[in-house]
Order: sequence, then C-alpha cells, then structure tokens
Amino acid sequence: MTYEFTIIVPVYNEEDNLERVEKELGDYLTICTKKAKVLFVNDGSKDRSQEIIEAICNRNTDFQYLKFAQNRGLSAAIKAGFDHVDTPLLGYIDSDLQTSPEDFNLLLEKIGPYDLVTGVRENRKDSFVKNASSLIANGIRRTFTKDGMDDTGCPLKVIKTDYAKRIPMFNGLHRFLPAMILLQEGTILQVPIRHFPRMAGTAKYGLWNRLIGPLIDCFAYLWMKKKYINYQVEKIG
Repeated sequence: MTYEFTIIVPVYNEEDNLERVEKELGDYLTICTKKAKVLFVNDGSKDRSQEIIEAICNRNTDFQYLKFAQNRGLSAAIKAGFDHVDTPLLGYIDSDLQTSPEDFNLLLEKIGPYDLVTGVRENRKDSFVKNASSLIANGIRRTFTKDGMDDTGCPLKVIKTDYAKRIPMFNGLHRFLPAMILLQEGTILQVPIRHFPRMAGTAKYGLWNRLIGPLIDCFAYLWMKKKYINYQVEKIG
C-alpha cells in the first residue's frame, strides 16, 4: 500500500523531546485513517537532535529526515518539507508535542472538500504573555488577510499537497498558510483540537516572533497578495 499522508516535523534543538515524538507518532501511525509516514526536518540543530533523528529513522521504516546545513527558521523547514513530500496529503506538527498527533484524524475527517484544515487550540496551556501576544497577533493578521481564522499559529494542519507546493514561502509566511490557500481560490476550515503544556525543551520564539514580527509580515503578505499569480490550465494541445 502506498503512502497517502506525510507528517512534517520541524526540529530545532529538541533532543529532550524526540524520543517522545517517536513514541507518540509511532503509536499514531497505527491508528491514522490514512497510510502515513513521518518526515523530520532538522533546521540546523546544534544539540544531539540529528543523532537521535537518525537512530529513530534507522529503527522505523515509516520515518525519514532532511537535515539543513544551517539554521534557517521555521518557515524554511516547513517549505523544505512541502518541497520533498510525495503524498497527496501532508500535515505538520511541532516537535514540542503541545498538540496531539491523534487529532490529525479530526482534520483528516474534514479535508475532503477542503484544501487546508487547521486546528484551533482550545484551553491553551501557555503562559499569559504568550497567549495574550498570540491573541493580539491573530487579530492583527485576521484584519489584514480577511481569512476568518482564529489561530493560524496552531502547529497542527492538514493540506492538500498540490496546494502546499504552490505556496510562495518566505520567512514568517508559515503564519499565513490559510490566507495563501485562499489566494489560490482554495477552501479552508478550522477545527477545535486539544492543547498541552510543553513537557521538555524551551520555546524558540519570544515576544518579537509572536507579535512584532507577524505585524511586519502582514505588510509582506499584502505585497504578495497584490503580486500573486494564479492560473488554471483548461486545455493542452
């Protein structure tokens, strides 16, 4: 049976989380509603993450990896995953596992008529500052993009690969994935999912990344929207 779904896992200095990632994703693959595999994208980690990733892939045939030569950021890691996926559907989840792989099934259940289904984190288990800054950033972004999404920073998404590969990514654009699907005249949906405290490691993004950075990125998105090329081939002779 060929694979139908690839789960992209961006990794940057997550050595303390990776064995739990292996366990939870390995368990999930046995109950996934699609034949699925996992693709780690190591964003230039400086700890033992690569060593652990290679060991995981050596003992699990459904796990693969990409390794960056240098740290390039979350958007670059997601873009690399999109570029290398060869299945009709792809998803992505953060390696801190503050969302559950099991909830991919909630998104896969809805993906049929949609081109992107994203989670909305209920009862978030983050700090007050992180929750407040995310709420403000989402409000600002929603005003700019008119995408109607409440939580584009949610690290649990399922996208039809054809649409994902046509997204022109730049740094910060991972926050605008639903809006970029809309630029392709695609359809999007948000679904409530669970959220959990971080069990190990530390967050890689501070106030700048969650609030000031996204505000600046909104202007980049508006430029992209104005310049975006979208076409459909009706006939080839």
